[in-house]
Amino acid sequence: MALLGPVAWRTPPVHYGPWELITSLLAEGLTARGVDVTLFATLDSITKATLDGVAVHGYEEDPELDGRVWEALHVGYALQRSGDFDLVHNHLDWLPLAFSALCRAPMLTTIHGFSGPTILPAYRRAHSAFVSISDADRSPDLDYAGTVYHGVDLDQLPFTEDGGEDLVCFGRIHPDKGTDMAIEIARQAGRRLVLCGIVQDEEFFRSHVEPHIDGDQVIYRGSVGPEDRARVLGGSVALLHPIRFAEPFGLSVVESMICGTPVIAYRKGSMPEVIDEGITGHLVDDVDQAVHAVKEVATLDRAACRTRARSRFGADRMVDDYLAIYRKLLG
Repeated sequence: MALLGPVAWRTPPVHYGPWELITSLLAEGLTARGVDVTLFATLDSITKATLDGVAVHGYEEDPELDGRVWEALHVGYALQRSGDFDLVHNHLDWLPLAFSALCRAPMLTTIHGFSGPTILPAYRRAHSAFVSISDADRSPDLDYAGTVYHGVDLDQLPFTEDGGEDLVCFGRIHPDKGTDMAIEIARQAGRRLVLCGIVQDEEFFRSHVEPHIDGDQVIYRGSVGPEDRARVLGGSVALLHPIRFAEPFGLSVVESMICGTPVIAYRKGSMPEVIDEGITGHLVDDVDQAVHAVKEVATLDRAACRTRARSRFGADRMVDDYLAIYRKLLG
């Protein structure tokens, strides 16, 4: 089978790249089960599957590369080879769907989140089955083969029994992610806040985030890679996730819980599906409720938080779920 991955970043990513991370975990998990997998990704990607593609490295890592051009070349090459496979599993958003009628094998598309309502025509006209990453992130206009929650590499996320006193906000710095709200919650709660993530909105960062970064009460660590991810997440009393949008899934939320660090998140999108209230965190609706939750979160059992998250969000479970859908589609 073929996994059609994104080419914004390397697979797996060095720092940021959630779609690349999930594609990598699936490729490695399927290969370990004996599935013959060809991964279409950047040619500097690291995998035990067969690697193929045309992009030497990710376009987000090189300002000389036009992402539109390299995604089109990447998709065109993979579809040219589609007749070599029993199934093409697309993780590259809407672009492959525009040419899905040319695919010479059945196509399955994991929808990692809709970038906006204007792209739905590509989905409605597609010759593809669909998987959602949460029940909340479904369009009523589409039929789905199932929902598969993302899984993570449990071995890379060791348990931290004592999370310390600091709060952490982990993810791209953008109004959607509520980075400014996290700063306000931490201020009112009287806790230090550690910010981690790429700056995706420069103006928002300059006007709403950077003025508060003082190296004392608000610390910005930039983009934190896989090596430091567990240390930062596990070394916190709670992860703040005060989102302004309907989060499709929330990888950092799951990673935090697996380290034993509960999550305080706004009740939007997938959060009621992902967070088990009172076990892996608290769901809130505003700043006042979040501040109150910070006072309560230290009473949660970090070991129980980890146990519940491990049982729900391991990579092996994700691979099992996808294998079941593959069999259904091909059976």
